[in-house]
Amino acid sequence: MTFPQHRLRRLRRTPALRRLVAETRLGVDDLVAPLFVREGLDQPAPISSLPGVVQHSRSSLRAEVAELVSLGVNAVILFGIPESKDARGSGASDADGIVQVAIRELRDEFGDRIVLMADLCLDEYTDHGHCGLLTAQGEVDNDATLERYSEVAVAQAQAGVDICAPSGMMDGQVMAIREALDSTGSDQVSILAYSAKYASGLYGPFREAVDVEIADGGDRKSYQQDFHNLRESLEEIRADLDEGADMVMVKPALTYLDVLARARFEFDVPLAAYHVSGEYAMIHAAAERGWIDGELVALEQITAIKRAGADFILTYFARSLAESFQ
Repeated sequence: MTFPQHRLRRLRRTPALRRLVAETRLGVDDLVAPLFVREGLDQPAPISSLPGVVQHSRSSLRAEVAELVSLGVNAVILFGIPESKDARGSGASDADGIVQVAIRELRDEFGDRIVLMADLCLDEYTDHGHCGLLTAQGEVDNDATLERYSEVAVAQAQAGVDICAPSGMMDGQVMAIREALDSTGSDQVSILAYSAKYASGLYGPFREAVDVEIADGGDRKSYQQDFHNLRESLEEIRADLDEGADMVMVKPALTYLDVLARARFEFDVPLAAYHVSGEYAMIHAAAERGWIDGELVALEQITAIKRAGADFILTYFARSLAESFQ
């Protein structure tokens, strides 16, 4: 007797058959590599909670991007770690700040062969660790922060960035950045908005990577999204698109696949997802103990993010996945 399920079983019989009927295909064009570059480094510095990931020097950053390009990964997003920090995050918009210098060097070396994205926030540059300027009472000043974000966007654009990626979750940030870019002749620079960015417990390794600690044990729950909510994220995405975002992001990715799938259903724009540092680190920690096959689980998780609707994925596995595709 033949059962309908026998058809499915027959199509799983060999690797070639499984590849032939695969519904979701993951390739190098789906990957964006997050890279950290630190001012004043002569050699790359390992990040203990992110095995295989480093804080790059300017020269090691160029070498890493060259390796990525050779593997077919043609998009990177830069995060900077300055030598000094202050209350205004001055280094974020300094023409000679580490990210702006790195953008210019990468653009000079690789031209349009790569897509250069830059995180646009202040937390890596402020001495208090918040994503915006603070009032005298120690609260984030949304409107004053928008002025700083505008200055950062213009500095990144003048350095040669393709995509500004505001991650601070300030109300009105996309509109302020779009207006600043357009008014300074950088209307061709795109905006990837961190629209559905949750106040997650999965960012710990990232904060080590960028040397960020929030003053007085504070948190970002007043401006990042509550992880209990889905409809809120859709409103944030809709608002960012209305303000001029070209692309939107869900962050974290794996823990918010429902948000990602709903966003894919609701919005017909390029949709990104960030497989964040904690998601990456958990795979490595379990693999080191022999509990899981780390390479297989990484591929499974990143494929799940693509299957849920992401057009491209920011992941620390970008290089290792690209190597496995060779």
